[in-house]
Amino acid sequence: MPPLNPSTVNPLALTIGDPAGIGPEITYKAWENSRKSDECFFVIGDPMFYPGAALIDKPSQAVKHFPNALPVLPIDCVPVISGKPDVDAANTIIKSIDMAVKFAQNGQACGVVTNPIAKEVLYKSGFSHPGHTEYLAHLTEASKPVMMLSAQDLRVALLTIHIPLQDVPDAITSEAITRTAKILHAALRTDFGIENPRIAMAGLNPHAGEGGALGRAEIEILNPAAAKLRASGIDISDASPADTLFHAEARRGYDAVLAMYHDQGLIPVKTLDFHGGVNTTLGLPIIRTSPDHGTAFDIAGRGIARPDSLIAAIKAARTMSDYRAHNE
Repeated sequence: MPPLNPSTVNPLALTIGDPAGIGPEITYKAWENSRKSDECFFVIGDPMFYPGAALIDKPSQAVKHFPNALPVLPIDCVPVISGKPDVDAANTIIKSIDMAVKFAQNGQACGVVTNPIAKEVLYKSGFSHPGHTEYLAHLTEASKPVMMLSAQDLRVALLTIHIPLQDVPDAITSEAITRTAKILHAALRTDFGIENPRIAMAGLNPHAGEGGALGRAEIEILNPAAAKLRASGIDISDASPADTLFHAEARRGYDAVLAMYHDQGLIPVKTLDFHGGVNTTLGLPIIRTSPDHGTAFDIAGRGIARPDSLIAAIKAARTMSDYRAHNE
């Protein structure tokens, strides 16, 4: 399927993220970069963080204002100092996420792009979810969302995410592989326009277990699960050594990698394009992307934050929205 032309029927909803971080700065820079293009978005946040913004009452008004000013749908926030996270801002951070999701659910926004949050700030306010991904799953009643990171021509979905490395082997089951691969396969078709997706599965052990000499997970769990998936029509490889999966020549042989654990997938993505990576949540009824970096409190307020990853996340969400609309 060829790429679709961008649509401006519905804007994207951006969340405020942590206002003491670089979110407000990169949002404004992303608007400056995109204002003359077909990308259209608005941010849900306190106008005091966005000087010169155009205040809107509903998402549809963003299209009219976008070429001339950053559209902001206002919610109140306590004043914060750049670089100094404040737990009193937690309610605003969460409310922005809640509203963005509702706009996406009712069709007023074509997707959600979340600015970085500091989980510790939210935890101190009583927030009980591990992070964005789990909270979005809660809000949308999605059972098992999948985290996928992308940079340039590389897409990597994670079988396990934020768990200790010592717990990874027990979390790798045939059921988890089957569920994650099916979600990844469906998303590649629906949201990325890949008619016949090719998935490469990384092994857990060095050299994919070296025939059992370095571990038997590949023989006993990964490869049998892959065989069942292939029998159901999903093009997925047996477990391959992770150290040979990510170079340029290898990337031409697949559309996405299914990695077994967090760093196995994130290290190659961030090495390939540290500033332009995108975090995408698959398996949700709405589209959600995010920059692949944190709040960067250490440089907040200095005017030096790079918006590359947020710009990439906005473009990715728009493209996904157009593909999903086409397929629906």
